[in-house]
Amino acid sequence: MKVIDHIEAAKETLFSFEILPPLKGKSIQSIYDGIDPLMEFDPKFINVTYHREEYVYKEREKGLLEKVSIRKRPGTVGICAAIMNKYNVDAVPHLICGGFSREETENALIDLQFLGIDNVLALRGDPIKTESSFTPHPKGHTYAVDLIQQIHEMNKGTYSLDEIKLEPTNFCVGAAGYPEKHFESMNMSTDLGYLKQKVDAGAEYIVTQMFFDNQKYFDFVEACRKHDINVPIIPGLKPIKSLRHISFLPKFFHIDFPDELSSELLKCETNDQVKKLGVEWGIHQSQELKKAGVPCIHYYTMSNSTEVQQIAKEVF
Repeated sequence: MKVIDHIEAAKETLFSFEILPPLKGKSIQSIYDGIDPLMEFDPKFINVTYHREEYVYKEREKGLLEKVSIRKRPGTVGICAAIMNKYNVDAVPHLICGGFSREETENALIDLQFLGIDNVLALRGDPIKTESSFTPHPKGHTYAVDLIQQIHEMNKGTYSLDEIKLEPTNFCVGAAGYPEKHFESMNMSTDLGYLKQKVDAGAEYIVTQMFFDNQKYFDFVEACRKHDINVPIIPGLKPIKSLRHISFLPKFFHIDFPDELSSELLKCETNDQVKKLGVEWGIHQSQELKKAGVPCIHYYTMSNSTEVQQIAKEVF
């Protein structure tokens, strides 16, 4: 079932969450261990992130350097199939531009279609550690809107490698939105313009970057509507879990903590204190969002469900 269909059929705010593929060498059980505690809240879909391969240079004979590909986590196709088979719940793989040619993207979508996976979240993706900025595949997409356009064309039966019409795919495409704007955009207005292009290209719903100030989300939704972006906008939340998060999250995700939260975080001296505050703040955020009638609340678990479970018990 498509994400958009779940939203349209719902009579109240839905619950969903996102997981990371396990590190290489770990079994599928490590994923199940993170999902099992959250199934009591009846998630309608589970997102699975995609992590690009990275490259290192290893010295060989005579001082020559060899570029070696390293993949720390497996891909999403098999994981999504396993989740759908075990839990009978829709899995939403992330599909990214970085590292993929158009042909490879098309092949991945064909594999997903064969498995009965009809939802994808289309993203540009982040640069890898060895890149100062995002570098697209020479035969791939530069922006998420281009990826969305390719999926939309396949939904019409138009494949990039064939001149004849083929059986159309049937993907529901989600896109990312940024209540505090994407850090590469000149301002919020231009960022909303890019988001409008993604919706016009075929994105049927939006999932936001994490935020800790609900007013930022409400203002973002209002601004989207003024820009004629009328698809469902799902808020994404992440509980703060450690002292490291206090500086890491604003730096890496380019977000702000509201004054009330930051003043309490400054009082924390241990990770346990931060976790307790993170759960309390997550409950407060979730209850307010649910009261406002948001279509779904999407939690970024990082495959550790403990804090999200504590929040959900008070909200769903």
